[in-house]
Amino acid sequence: MKIVFATNNPHKLSEIREILGERFEVLSLNDIGCHADIPETSDNLEGNALLKALYIYENYHISCFADDTGLEVDALNGAPGVFSARYAGEGHDSEANMQKLLHELGENNNRNARFRTVIALIIIDEDIHKAKDVRTFEGIVEGKITREKHGKEGFGYDPIFQPNGYDETFAQLGMDIKNHISHRAKAVEKLAQYFNK
Repeated sequence: MKIVFATNNPHKLSEIREILGERFEVLSLNDIGCHADIPETSDNLEGNALLKALYIYENYHISCFADDTGLEVDALNGAPGVFSARYAGEGHDSEANMQKLLHELGENNNRNARFRTVIALIIIDEDIHKAKDVRTFEGIVEGKITREKHGKEGFGYDPIFQPNGYDETFAQLGMDIKNHISHRAKAVEKLAQYFNK
């Protein structure tokens, strides 16, 4: 089965392809010739994931899924949340995002946080080229924000996020461990279970 994952992020693509296995030919946006800046104008993760999936469905008429991820910090009332990638501005600057987050938290001892990923899936009926199933899958990993950066692997907020049950940040644990315990891994696992029903 061919299915489009609405991303060009190579890390996400390889992770998804590994989890879904050989039954699926997972295509990227580049693979289908989509170079549009797909709008993410919703105020929540579910809405943004669905917007991206709907864009692919409506313009390319192929089964697809899209994800959106946010870091939610309790002491900041759930911020940066849906604005995680552009917390410090539109440039998607991970270093600036981390510095802003650490500054906002300051000496606050409540460092509880979670990464949350939502995947929106649209399956089309090949005979009539209409959507026959639309659903979402959520993955959450709880943890805390460290007081300074640790580790070199990963991306985004990984150097300052320490998942519960571990003494190291995502950036220290490495991609093998992260890919088994992360928010995205949990959401993708639910996606895979849906396909394996």
